[in-house]
Amino acid sequence: MAELEGMTDEQISSSIKEMESLIRREKNEFTNSKKKTEELNRRLKENREKLKLNTQLPHMVANVGEILEPEEEDEGDHDGSGFDVKKSGNDDKAEKKQKALVIKTTGRHTVYLPVPGMVEAEDLKPGELIAVNKESFIVYEKLPAEYDSRVMAMEVDERPTEDYTDIGGLDKQIEELTEAIVLPMTHKERFENIGIRPPKGLLMHGPPGTGKTLMARACAA
Repeated sequence: MAELEGMTDEQISSSIKEMESLIRREKNEFTNSKKKTEELNRRLKENREKLKLNTQLPHMVANVGEILEPEEEDEGDHDGSGFDVKKSGNDDKAEKKQKALVIKTTGRHTVYLPVPGMVEAEDLKPGELIAVNKESFIVYEKLPAEYDSRVMAMEVDERPTEDYTDIGGLDKQIEELTEAIVLPMTHKERFENIGIRPPKGLLMHGPPGTGKTLMARACAA
């Protein structure tokens, strides 16, 4: 109030106009900031949905083949006009070049990834197991060395107690299972003497309830 007492009507009117102008500018800045915030939240939501979609199946297991250092560029870059464009020192420091990745999938594909994905190339080592997208091959995560996601569901924590005597009516199938799986391990020399290469495994197929799992557990026992 003391300031207003020493001011003329024109000065008071001018001060009021300045304050009104300042209030309008603040309102405009607030409105613009609110719009930018809403736009950023919308884009964040879209990116989260895309990320969620990309990290879902289909995915596959792959091995890290090579980790390639970024290529050294010339002192000048070309902008398409035929002249070299020199970058400032600050830009060179700010721009961090990313390592590339070469992976080998279980489908016997070798894929070059200039951008690894959700795992930094510095955190990977050649030979490590990784989970990758089945279509884009971007890396989702590292897999523990002692586990393979393809066989985790088939692991047996304890030795089965089933025996072949628990199975009835599958004598022929049991004999084939023994010849293909057991004999190459218990009598390896017989196959070597004859020159027969034993099979690496056996595929059992048939309707549910016909004894496939029981046979496999008896064989494992």
